[in-house]
Amino acid sequence: MPLAHPYEALTPDAVLDALASVGLYGDGRLLALSSYENRVYQVELEEPVQGCEQVVVKFYRPGRWSDAAIAEEHAFACELAAAEVPVVAPLVLEGGTLHRHGPFAFSVSPRRGGRAPELDDGEVLEWIGRFLARIHTVGSARPFEQRPRLDLDSFGREPRDWLLQHESIPLDVQSAWRAVCEQALEAVARALGGADGNYGSEWQLLRLHGDCHPGNILWTPGQGPHFVDLDDTRTGPAVQDLWMLLSGERAQRQRQLGALLDGYEQVRDFDRRELALVEPLRTLRLVHYSAWLARRWDDPAFPAAFPWFGSSDYWKGQVQMLEEQLEAMAEPPLVA
Repeated sequence: MPLAHPYEALTPDAVLDALASVGLYGDGRLLALSSYENRVYQVELEEPVQGCEQVVVKFYRPGRWSDAAIAEEHAFACELAAAEVPVVAPLVLEGGTLHRHGPFAFSVSPRRGGRAPELDDGEVLEWIGRFLARIHTVGSARPFEQRPRLDLDSFGREPRDWLLQHESIPLDVQSAWRAVCEQALEAVARALGGADGNYGSEWQLLRLHGDCHPGNILWTPGQGPHFVDLDDTRTGPAVQDLWMLLSGERAQRQRQLGALLDGYEQVRDFDRRELALVEPLRTLRLVHYSAWLARRWDDPAFPAAFPWFGSSDYWKGQVQMLEEQLEAMAEPPLVA
């Protein structure tokens, strides 16, 4: 029978064979790590390699990124590591960091332990802020050539159009969602200020982590953060790597922001005008997230993990969230 999805071919034997193709030999102990976009496994090695007894192997989703775009992600990670920024960069094996086995591109990284950071601890946030500034210092040195921008077109208009063209939204909610989404994207366009509805010339764009939420920071007491998963690294404004670390009521978010910027500005200047982009960027992420789920529905992992997606209740909730974002974008921006 034909496979329902390419990842069905990624059996434990296939994982071990892929590692063997680059000279690494697992002892048979594999642990699937939490990842939906890609497939990621922790593997115990028979013999340590480059000081690693355990490695993490990531199999990239077929068709998502070109090899050139993945190579640019790896080059950025290695550039950060060379600057002593604590990112988990891929290992160089057989002369490179990107490898192929069957239909899959894959990379191998050292395993790093840690837990999610405590975001109500000002010292933790200050520490993270210093390292985010170092990421952005490296990120500002040169542009990406293969990786896209995080902008209104790619995270707003295109996902909106895809959802409507593929009839992903139930008919009883579609008109309401279309209308509020259009209003929200118009508000984002005004905030970005560009003639084409994207970024105006007043914003500095640089290479970012791109998906810097707490789950992508491994915190070790006494050692601080390790940043992982540059799979969504893109070009955008620096504030994109800060706002996902803010949560709670406005006063709480402002305290968290203050601690982050206390650390950040010890290393690098931060343009406070970018705080006006926090809610527009959050709005784009909401629209993009819904389209991401819909596009991945043929992957059996998605219906199992997100059984609530696609229902009328889900989309009514999205309408309400976009209405709330319209209100948030009309409010004064956060201050540190």
